[in-house]
Amino acid sequence: MNPSTPIADQRFAVIDFESAGASRGRTDVPVQVGIALWSPEEGLGDSLCSFLSTDQKITWSARKVHGISAEDLVQAPSLLSLWPEIRRFLADRVVVAHGHGTEKRFLRAFPGHSFGPWIDTLSLARAAWPTLPSFALGDLCQHFDLVPRLDGIHPERRWHDALYDASASALLLDHLIDTLALTEKPLDLLLHPDLSAWRTLRNS
Repeated sequence: MNPSTPIADQRFAVIDFESAGASRGRTDVPVQVGIALWSPEEGLGDSLCSFLSTDQKITWSARKVHGISAEDLVQAPSLLSLWPEIRRFLADRVVVAHGHGTEKRFLRAFPGHSFGPWIDTLSLARAAWPTLPSFALGDLCQHFDLVPRLDGIHPERRWHDALYDASASALLLDHLIDTLALTEKPLDLLLHPDLSAWRTLRNS
């Protein structure tokens, strides 16, 4: 993808994983994935959400956050078996996540996938609104009054559900692009948020 191409011409895939939680001697693993497709022209589009099977126990602290139990995973597919669907959603799109370290790490299970470029809405929010007291996804959506719209899209879901969080990140990106009039700006502005450049946008 050409970073000089206008944001208006891009297609985005916003992804979120929920995990089993790290435990002593074992690395963390995903237990749910959510992907929401979004574009500046069409808004939210198709989505994917699935629990993911694992033989690793969900830690008490992780379950307290997302509410996912072992029972939810009984009939769930493995991340590997869901790979063709995940690839279909992410291929040839700009990939977005809020604090994308976890999402990048879990997708490394598939070496050579060549997804991206990546946009981190956490980094964007810090560059665009550096004086906000919190950059947690839920707090940002509350601050910009995006939650009623989000609840209208996913009335049966809640925070720390993978699709709810992915859609929240998409709405946050939409709000940022609209508020700062970035539609005709180059994609590179989102890929490499620079505080000095964003300060100029806020003051214009």
